[in-house]
Amino acid sequence: MALLDVRDLTVRFDTHHGTVRAVDHVSFTLEAGETLGLVGESGSGKSVTNLALLGLLPQPPAVVEAGEVWFEGRDLLKLAPAELRALRGDALSMIFQDPMTSLNPLLTLERQLSEVLETHRGVTRRAARAKCAAALGDVGIPEPERRLDQYPHELSGGMRQRVMIAMALLCDPQVLIADEPTTALDVTIQAQILELMKDLQRRHGTAIVLITHDLGVVAGMSDRVNVMYAGRIVESAAADDLFARPAHPYTEGLLASVPRLGGDAAAALRSIPGTPPDLASLPPGCAFAPRCPARVDACLAGVPLLVELRDAAARRPHHAACVAAAERLAARSPA
Repeated sequence: MALLDVRDLTVRFDTHHGTVRAVDHVSFTLEAGETLGLVGESGSGKSVTNLALLGLLPQPPAVVEAGEVWFEGRDLLKLAPAELRALRGDALSMIFQDPMTSLNPLLTLERQLSEVLETHRGVTRRAARAKCAAALGDVGIPEPERRLDQYPHELSGGMRQRVMIAMALLCDPQVLIADEPTTALDVTIQAQILELMKDLQRRHGTAIVLITHDLGVVAGMSDRVNVMYAGRIVESAAADDLFARPAHPYTEGLLASVPRLGGDAAAALRSIPGTPPDLASLPPGCAFAPRCPARVDACLAGVPLLVELRDAAARRPHHAACVAAAERLAARSPA
């Protein structure tokens, strides 16, 4: 049984320009000790999906139209606010994308970090301070004892990001949602943070949802990858299978846009033509069709469903939402 089971999640925003379905019938599972990568362009619904799981979307304007999110036999979407608060920061934790707006500018780092332990573990302020200092040291912050008495504005952007990561890991969560956890960090600290997350998995069997634009990080960290476009999952596969044999034209475009070592330095980077669609006025049929170099008339007939493909070389089921996915996958599969 999956540790986290998301079924048919749909989230809409009612705006002056119309109804925007930021998340449209999204389903996926997450196993204990697994890392699930979530990729796609900005605005594809990655962060909204995971904020909805934890009940962190303001309602209104957000409306969770449908869906279920099962964790340890309970549907998170039906829990009382107090029950959900007891899980957030403890069994379920999240590294937020923007530490500048997620940290309180009026409180010291010690107060913000120790609150997590006092609330969920019932420890004393003195014991919490020692554990908080150790957590800051684990994420590469020098002089952690001194830093605890500082305010967020006294730290660089990268250090604030590391504080957010330390806060999310304090209670050794069962599920960790990491929304762009290494965006503001240099490559050395990025590697250190990723290794820290892997160590957490090894020691506690933590399941991780990794949201990122960095396909290199996804390739190195993820067991499975979900690709999102216009609020829907358009491809889902084991990481090795997805990178070796992408079946959806959008996935292929994302992978082709990544610079390659040993490539022609004078050649222009490839890009996906056009721009992401306006979710308030999606085109008929496949949302990617206006940008797709392989579109056919059938692409406009209806929204393609996410179906399992026949992939003899795949380690796990390979799914894609494309009328030509089976043919594209067959062309890339070994004979």
